[in-house]
Amino acid sequence: MFTNLTRTAGPGSKVAAMAPLLDMKLMLSSDTDDVLVTIREGAVTQCTPGPHVMASYDTRLVATTEAWTEYLAAVPRPGYHDIFALLRAGSIRFEGNLLPMMQNLLYIKRLLASLRPEVTA
Repeated sequence: MFTNLTRTAGPGSKVAAMAPLLDMKLMLSSDTDDVLVTIREGAVTQCTPGPHVMASYDTRLVATTEAWTEYLAAVPRPGYHDIFALLRAGSIRFEGNLLPMMQNLLYIKRLLASLRPEVTA
């Protein structure tokens, strides 16, 4: 579900250009999937699928598989369009050190949105 981030937000991508000074480890978790995302100089350099034993990360986003699937739809339904909409509905949890996530919130939102299929008119 999340391993395409190395392609959509890897070195040289528009997403990577948004946060050239950001270095962090982001854990994205669902019911069935844990992916440790390594971000160096704004670019996703590695996505390591779990299971992880004592993984070290800065911030972790935990949602159900259903919530992630709805969020990652090409055109998400209302209430699934943003991570804060998911938070308000109780469908996602933020864990760990929230400072790097909040300091780079637009980057994190664009990073996750880069996994959505493109809508063609």
